[in-house]
Amino acid sequence: MTTELVEGDRVELTIGAPAHGGHCVARIGGEHGQVVFVRHTLPGERVTAEITELHKGWLRADAVTVHEASPDRVEPPCPWSGPDLCGGCDLQHVAPDAQLDWKTEVVTSLLTRMAGLSDDKIKSLGVRVQPLPGGPLGWRSRVRYAVDAMDRPGLLKHRSHEVVPVDRCRIAHPALQSLDVTARTWPEASAIEVVASTGGDVVVQARATADSVGDSLLDEGYGTSPEGTPEVREVAAGREWQVRADGFWQIHPAAADTLVNAVLELLDPKPGETSWDLYGGAGLFAAALSARTSARTIVVESSPGGVVAARRNLADLPGVEVVAAKVDVAFTRRRIAGPVDLVVLDPPRTGAGGKVVRALVEAAPRAIAYVACDPAALARDLKTFAGLGWEVAELRAFDCFPMTQHVECVALVVPA
Repeated sequence: MTTELVEGDRVELTIGAPAHGGHCVARIGGEHGQVVFVRHTLPGERVTAEITELHKGWLRADAVTVHEASPDRVEPPCPWSGPDLCGGCDLQHVAPDAQLDWKTEVVTSLLTRMAGLSDDKIKSLGVRVQPLPGGPLGWRSRVRYAVDAMDRPGLLKHRSHEVVPVDRCRIAHPALQSLDVTARTWPEASAIEVVASTGGDVVVQARATADSVGDSLLDEGYGTSPEGTPEVREVAAGREWQVRADGFWQIHPAAADTLVNAVLELLDPKPGETSWDLYGGAGLFAAALSARTSARTIVVESSPGGVVAARRNLADLPGVEVVAAKVDVAFTRRRIAGPVDLVVLDPPRTGAGGKVVRALVEAAPRAIAYVACDPAALARDLKTFAGLGWEVAELRAFDCFPMTQHVECVALVVPA
C-alpha cells in the first residue's frame, strides 16, 4: 500500500508522540509500518492526513481533518496557521501549557536517544521547559517578510519558498503589528525586515536583492547587510547595547536576560576566574561574566558585524578581548588557548561539533555553560562530551519561541 502513495494522497492515521521538528509520529500499517511525520496534530488524535513529501522509509504529511481531537487542541489564534498556510508557527493548535509539555517531552526524548542519558539521569535533571514573561503572542521582535510576484509581503509556507500574503503576524511584537508593512506593495523589494528593539527603536528595511530567505519566522537573526544599515538599542544584563538592525540578537524581549541569568546561576563565576564566550555575538555573556570576575574574558566571533558590535559594546570593560575568527579555527591556530576557568558555548543551530568539543575538553575549564537553540545538536554534543569523560550536571530549558517547535536550553557541563 505505502509504495503506491504519491504526494496529495490522503490516509487515516492514529497519532503518536511528538518529535523534534514540530510534528508528531504516526505509522501506516501498524506498529512496525511506515513512519509518517504529521504536522498540525497532537498525540492520541485520529486524523486524515495529506501526504506532502515522500522519502525512502518515511513520509511527511499535514493533518487536514481531525476525527478525534485531543483535549489539548485549541482553535489557532492566527487565521494563517494551518495546512498549506504560513509555516512559521508549528504549535498554534496546541494549548499554551500543552506546548510546554510537548517541548519537554521532545527535549527529554532527545537526551535519552541521542545523548544516551539514563532515565535516572533525566529524572535527576528535572527537565521542564519554562515559559518566558509575556504570553505566547506578541513577542517576536524581528520578522522578515518575503515579497511575492505581485509585490505583496507575506510569510513562507512550511519547507517552501511560496509566499502567503498575511494581514499581520500574531506572534510579532505589537509595535511591528501596528506597522503598515503588510498593507502596502513593495515593487522594488524581495524582502522586508522589521525590528522592534528592547530599547524602543522600530526599524523597517527593504531588501532589493534576493538572498536565502529560509523559514522567515524560524531564523534567529539576520546576516551581514550593506553599509548604512541602521542600529537599534537593546537593553540586557544591566547594560544598553548598540547593534545593527540586521545583526544577531535574541528575538524574544525577555530571552537575553533569561539566558544570562541561567548562565550565571549555573557557572557561579568567582572573582579572578578567566572565561571564554564562544560564538559570542555582541558579547552579551562576556559582559555578564566580566562583571562578576573582573578577570580576562575572551569573546570569539566570526561574523564581521558581531565583531564590530562586541568591540564597541565591550570597550569599557577592562580585560575583555574580542577575537575575530571561527571557533574551530581559533583553536587550531591557537588564537585562544588554556588555561581557562569558565566557558560559555553558544553555537549556531548545527551545534559545536566534535572538533570544538575536544578542544574544550583539552583546555580543561572548571565548567561549561552550553547555550543551545537546538536540543538535537545539544544532545549530539553532550554525547561527545560524555565519551571524553564529561557530563551534564544541570539543565534548564526555556520557551523562547512560543507557538513554534523551537526551545532554548542551557546545560552545565563539567568533568565527570
